[in-house]
Amino acid sequence: MNPLFILPISTCLTLILTGVLRHYALKRSLMDIPNERSSHSLPTPRGGGVSVVVVFLFLLVLLGLEDMVMLPELLALLGGGTLVALIGILDDLGHVSARWRLLSHFLGAGWALYWLGGLPPLQMFGATLELGWLGYFIATFYLVWLLNLYNFMDGIDGIASIEAITVSAGAAFAISLHNVPQIQWIIPLLLAAIVVGFLFWNFPVAKIFMGDGCSGFLGLMLGLLSFQAAWILPQMFWVWIILLGVFIVDATLTLIGRILNRERIYEAHRSHAYQIAARRFNSHKVVSLTVGLINLIWLIPIACMVSMEWIDGLSGVVLAYIPLVALVWFFKGGVQSREQI
Repeated sequence: MNPLFILPISTCLTLILTGVLRHYALKRSLMDIPNERSSHSLPTPRGGGVSVVVVFLFLLVLLGLEDMVMLPELLALLGGGTLVALIGILDDLGHVSARWRLLSHFLGAGWALYWLGGLPPLQMFGATLELGWLGYFIATFYLVWLLNLYNFMDGIDGIASIEAITVSAGAAFAISLHNVPQIQWIIPLLLAAIVVGFLFWNFPVAKIFMGDGCSGFLGLMLGLLSFQAAWILPQMFWVWIILLGVFIVDATLTLIGRILNRERIYEAHRSHAYQIAARRFNSHKVVSLTVGLINLIWLIPIACMVSMEWIDGLSGVVLAYIPLVALVWFFKGGVQSREQI
């Protein structure tokens, strides 16, 4: 089976399934009702991202049955992704306390890391650093933070989908520059193709929201794919860190700002830089497309230079992040104001 044939099929499957889920959500009144902290003004169906989860895991199993995905990788992505998605879906349907959500996140991350072999050796300034058991600890927190920040950043039409598409496709391109097995770049490309099908319903004006079940799932998958790639080529970990820069920088600096402001970090808010920008420009479309453009013209070229080892990974991260930090500072991400309350 040529996995390239699956790409357009995966897009169509997600497109159709999302439409079915939207019809079901409307029929069952599964709506996201705007409040004073929402970035939307109209009630909108939620949970459409379940289509992304179902199609990705289903096609991953098919690739596994064809021996194109190794069993440890399959168990890592399937087990960790299913647990995180299920707890998110339950939270979308009702409410799951932060304690139980966080516990499931750590369990999902721990399960996946066990099968992937933990944190790959890190390549820094020509040296290779192996952290052993400490690496498992660091990698677990990295994955849990990534899946939560992806949820935090899913606040305006299309932004989480466009991020997943451009980051996954960019990573696929960066690793395809090397002589590696085709499946190493097919999996992230498959994820991108699947999310394209959902984007039709989520942008430029969202007809259905992704939901926590999918946003957390995407964050975990992107993190796990960064480890999978780094076990093949150590510099690929930094490639993924660079590509995820917009979300990592905005979410992390905003969190730090809220902690310094002594705010409750699990309380809903609208103080991310992207949310402030959406209000300032009165447009979700402009901000989401700008995120995609930043990834295409700034982060992907730097990521490719790191992939080809033209520049060191950490140096590439610093270079990529400097303007992103400046943008968050410009929009005052994490700084509480009357407008953001």
